Amino acid sequence: MREIWPGEPYPLGGTWDGVGTNFSLFSEVAERVELCLFGDDGDEERLDLTEVDGFVWHGYVPGVMPGQRYGYRVHGPYDPSAGQRCNPAKLLLDPYAKAVEGGITWNESLFSYRFTDPGSRNDDDSARFMPKNVVVNPFFEWGDDRLPRTPYHETVIYEAHVRGLTMRHPAVPEEKRGTYAGLAHPAVIEHLLSLGVTAVELMPVHQFVPEHAMVARGLTNYWGYNTIAYLAPHGAYSGSGQRGGQVQEFKAMVRALHEAGIEVILDVVYNHTAEGDHMGPTLSFRGIDNTAYYRLHDGDRRYYLDYTGCGNSLNVRSPHALQLIMDSLRYWVLEMHVDGFRFDLAAALARELHDVDRLSAFFDLIQQDPVISQVKLIAEPWDVGPGGYQVGNFPPLWTEWNGKYRDCVRDFWRGSGSALPEFASRLTGSADLYAVSGRRPVASINFVTCHDGFTLTDLVSYDRKHNEGNGENNRDGTDDNRSWNCGAEGPVEDPQITRLRRRQRRNFLTTLFISQGVPMLLAGDEFGRTQGGNNNAYCQDNEISWVDWSLARTEGDLLDFVRGLSKLRREHPVFQRRRFFYGHRADDGTRDIVWLTPAGEEMLAADWHTGYAKSLTVFLNGDAITEPGSRGEPIVDDSFLLLINAHHEDMSFTLPGARYGGCWQNVLDTADDRPWKALQEGSWPAGAVVPVTGRSMRVLRCARAV
Repeated sequence: MREIWPGEPYPLGGTWDGVGTNFSLFSEVAERVELCLFGDDGDEERLDLTEVDGFVWHGYVPGVMPGQRYGYRVHGPYDPSAGQRCNPAKLLLDPYAKAVEGGITWNESLFSYRFTDPGSRNDDDSARFMPKNVVVNPFFEWGDDRLPRTPYHETVIYEAHVRGLTMRHPAVPEEKRGTYAGLAHPAVIEHLLSLGVTAVELMPVHQFVPEHAMVARGLTNYWGYNTIAYLAPHGAYSGSGQRGGQVQEFKAMVRALHEAGIEVILDVVYNHTAEGDHMGPTLSFRGIDNTAYYRLHDGDRRYYLDYTGCGNSLNVRSPHALQLIMDSLRYWVLEMHVDGFRFDLAAALARELHDVDRLSAFFDLIQQDPVISQVKLIAEPWDVGPGGYQVGNFPPLWTEWNGKYRDCVRDFWRGSGSALPEFASRLTGSADLYAVSGRRPVASINFVTCHDGFTLTDLVSYDRKHNEGNGENNRDGTDDNRSWNCGAEGPVEDPQITRLRRRQRRNFLTTLFISQGVPMLLAGDEFGRTQGGNNNAYCQDNEISWVDWSLARTEGDLLDFVRGLSKLRREHPVFQRRRFFYGHRADDGTRDIVWLTPAGEEMLAADWHTGYAKSLTVFLNGDAITEPGSRGEPIVDDSFLLLINAHHEDMSFTLPGARYGGCWQNVLDTADDRPWKALQEGSWPAGAVVPVTGRSMRVLRCARAV
C-alpha cells in the first residue's frame, strides 16, 4: 500500500507539486471516499481519503507524478426517490480533473440499474469501461504571452470546430489534423489573418462523451455539447501521444494564436452534463453528490429538471456547483490563457427558481470576480424552458448572440413580410434591445449562420432540412430555417439560380460586415461550405461537417470578397461605432445617419410600411461619429451610402443632394460576379441615378476632404 498523508482540502482536484499529488473531492453526502490509482497494466489500488474539512475529502500521496491515472469511489446513501445515488461500484471522474484519458466504452455496468429492470440496483463494477483522470504537469513556458484584449468594436469572430476545421486541410500534416496543434498550424493562422479574424470561438473543448443512444446508432457526438469534465481539454483533440499531453498542446495552440494577435474564446456548457436524465449513466457528479450538482423535481427527486433538452440542468442554486463553474472559468483564464467564453444556453444558468433572473447569483459572481469580469463574456441568451428566450435581457457586462439579428436578416433578404423597420434596427446595432439597459452596439454578436443550422450556402440552397443521415427520420433540427432555395431544392445546374444564390450569399455577408455590433463568421462560409442541407450535424464527424478546403480554390472569388469586406470594416470606423446613432448633426448640419427612399428623399413614417418597403438608402456620415478615439481625439471617416434592394425587381436609386457628398465611388455591388478588385470601378455625382439589381445592394463611398 502506498503511504497517504492528510494533505489539504484546496485546491480541489488532483494537484502535483513536484514531489507528490494532493487529491481533494467535495461531497456532502459521502460516508467514505476511496481514491483509485490505476497502473499501466490496469490494476487498481484503492486508498481511503480519511481527512474531511467542510465536506471536502482529501489526502496527499507522495511519489504520484504527472501521468498517473485515477478516479474515485464514493460510499453513501442510495435512494433515488430522495435524490441520493451513491454507489461505490461506479468509478467516478473527478469534477476538477485537468485531463482525462480514454473514452466511454458503453456497458450496462455504467448505469445504476439493470436494463431489464429500471427499478433495480446495479452493483456491477464500471471501472473497466470508464475513462480515467490524469494528473498533469501544470508548468508551461508561456514566454511573453499575453491576452490580446481586442476591443469589442474591432473584433471579428470566427466560429470553428477544432477537429472539423483542420481534418481536410492539405497543408496540415496528417498526424496533426483534427487537433489543437493542427489549429495552430501556420497555414490555418495565415488563413484566419487573411480574413481579418481577431478571435476564434471554439465549439466545446471541455472533455465530453458521446451519448449511449447515439453510439448505438453508429454515430457520435461531434459538436461536443455533452461535457463531463469542466477543467480538462478534450483528449481526442490532441495528437501528443503523452498521457495528459492535451494540456500542453492546448496551451501551445493558445500561445501561437496569441502571437498572431488572435484571441481564443471557448464555447462552454455549464447548463447540463453528460450524465443525462434519471436513466442516464453514473460517471461523475451523480455518484459524488447528486443533489448538490443537479436541479431535481421537488415532488419526486428521482427526476431531473430539464431546461436544456439534454436530460438535466446543473444546480446553479448550489454554492458548490457555482464554485465549480467559477473555479473552472478562472482556471481557463489564468492557467490556459483563454480570452473569453460563449455560454451555451446561458438562460439556464440564471434560473433561481423557475424564472430567468438577470440578478441571479451566477451573474453576481461573474460581475464581482476580478478575473472573469475582465474577459469576453458572450451569452447564448435562451434555453428550452418556459420564458427562456432572453435576447436583450442579459446584464451590462455581457454580449449576446443576437438571434433576432439572424432571423430578421434572413427574413429581409428572402423577401418575407414587412421586415424593413426591424432590419434597420439590426443593421444599426439593435438599440431597441440594448440601449434601454445602457449597453452599446457591441452587446450584439451579429451572425447569419452558426454551427447550429444551415451553412451560408445551404441557407440559399434549401427550403427544408435534410437530416436523414442523423438516424432520427429527419425529425431532429429546427423547421424554422427562414431559408430560401432561390427556386430549386439542393444542387442545380441552372445558371440563373446559381447566380442568384451567389448574390444572396454576398448580400448576407455584406450585411454582416457593415452592421454595427460584432460580426461572427461560421468557419467555411467564406468559401461556400455545404452540409448537403443538414441543419443539425451534431452527430456527423465526417465530410458532412468537416471544412472542405478545396473550396478555397473553386470558390476563390467568394473568399476574396469576404477578405475585402473584412478589410473595409477594419479600415473604416463608421462601421465600428461604439455608440448608437442619435441623429447627431455634424458641423455642416448633416446627421450621423439618414434614411432615404430610393428616390433620394428622407424617409417618412409611411415609407417604412408600404407594400414595397423592401428597398432603401442609408447614409452613414463619417464626419459625425460621436465617440472619441482612445486618446480623446475626434474620429472622422469617409461617408458611405448603402443602396439596399431586397425587392425581386431591378430598381433605380437616386443619390441624395450635394450636401451629403459630391462624388460617390463604387465600393461593392453584390450583383457583380467579378473579383473584389474589379468592384471598385465606377463613380457617380450627387443626384445621379444608379441602377441596383433586384435582391442586391451597393456600397458607395465619398472620400473625406483632407
